[in-house]
Amino acid sequence: MKMDNLPDYSGKYIVYDRQRLIEQVQMQMSEKRFKHVLGVEEMAVGLAAKYDVSVEKASIAALTHDYAKERPDDEMKFILKKEAFDLDLLDYGNQIWHGIIGAFLVQRELGIQDPEILSAIRLHTTGAKVMTSLDKVIYVADYVELGRNFPGVEEAREIALMDLDKAVAYETKHTLMHLIEKEKKIYPKTIETFNAWVANE
Repeated sequence: MKMDNLPDYSGKYIVYDRQRLIEQVQMQMSEKRFKHVLGVEEMAVGLAAKYDVSVEKASIAALTHDYAKERPDDEMKFILKKEAFDLDLLDYGNQIWHGIIGAFLVQRELGIQDPEILSAIRLHTTGAKVMTSLDKVIYVADYVELGRNFPGVEEAREIALMDLDKAVAYETKHTLMHLIEKEKKIYPKTIETFNAWVANE
């Protein structure tokens, strides 16, 4: 689906039109990060159209999924403590924080209240045992957007166009393998996602 076919926002999920939302998002990040965000939106809108998910929600969630990605760590830690998030999160870094805090900031600063959109932002790096179709679209689109270049990404894109659930499984498996190879601390929800979507009983 081409981006110029994206319908105008309805006003049900956000007070801004798409162009104004883009401006708000662009102010929060570097040009490189913003280019990635636009790539995720393009992929998410295409997947949403294919899998009968709200294209409008996919656009909004994709544009805002990295809203907090480049906030300073000190600000992130302050929010975690002040807003009574699970303090175990302090044992992890921005890679985990930016989805969870991003959903909080998008709600507070952009006025987005839709629970599906907020969930998709919150889960876009970790996935979850149970995911909505929109969760899956954003999780996968973030991994396979056309700016990504890593071993296996072409296969991941092919799978995404055939079976969204299999794409979730592929991404989860390869993300976990990468974390293990790099000897990185693994957030428990990532393991839960693996057990739900990849592991055989």
